[in-house]
Amino acid sequence: MAQKRVGVIGFPVEHSLSPIMHNAAFVALGMNDWLYDAMSIPPDILRLGLREPRQHGYIGINVTVPHKEAIMNFVRPDDTAKAIGAVNTVDFRTGIGTNTDAAGLLNDLAANDVKIAAARVLVLGAGGAARAAVYGLARAGATVAIVNRTMKRARRLVEQLQATAGIGGVQVMTLDAAASWGMSVIVNCTSVGLHPQITQSPWLFGVPFPAGVTVYDMVYRPANTALMQQCVAHGGRAIGGLGMLARQGAIAFELWTGVEPPIEVMMAALHAALESKGEG
Repeated sequence: MAQKRVGVIGFPVEHSLSPIMHNAAFVALGMNDWLYDAMSIPPDILRLGLREPRQHGYIGINVTVPHKEAIMNFVRPDDTAKAIGAVNTVDFRTGIGTNTDAAGLLNDLAANDVKIAAARVLVLGAGGAARAAVYGLARAGATVAIVNRTMKRARRLVEQLQATAGIGGVQVMTLDAAASWGMSVIVNCTSVGLHPQITQSPWLFGVPFPAGVTVYDMVYRPANTALMQQCVAHGGRAIGGLGMLARQGAIAFELWTGVEPPIEVMMAALHAALESKGEG
């Protein structure tokens, strides 16, 4: 039985939970000829590093920090990847690179019954994760505003999405202005609050926290972030980002294998892995 291999590249990549969730899905489905592993490739040898999995028969790879943007030069990015400006999934059989982050976010919001169409959604951050989120949310019919430490970077994100995806109407505002904007959903796309800085929040203390909103925090280490705690304390609903991790991975899984993976198995494997590290 020939081994079918997929994996994730990054630098560093040892912290990635992707092998755990994908291999759990392979076991659950009895796909014993499939294996998912992790490959650490330094940025300065990305082009050469990509030859290794290709030459060793890998069907595809996921791409994580810091390669998501640079790898666009070495694959054929599809329209989604071009619009977001980053690739996180590659199929070596076609040479096409795509981005599953926006769909993973929207799928998890839907799974949690969070209504996005016609909703006001505030995005915190202006990096790659924020760009994917704004792209997905705007296309799903939300009215989107961005808050970022540097407004210049947020404005650049808005300009880029206008140019690459024809997305308009995205506002850039200060956190103070956002506090009274009247959003129903806040999506945190920053790494503020990520383990070990678990007491930090992107919603600065002293700025009034809107009551009754839904917070979706892409951070999943820890499971209950400072931002999520602020939200619940003000009568809101808080959702961590583990589901997005599983659902964006599930899209890649199906792309490579043609099989829909069991999300609940992937989620259980992720929860168990984090609990074993004391972060669940």
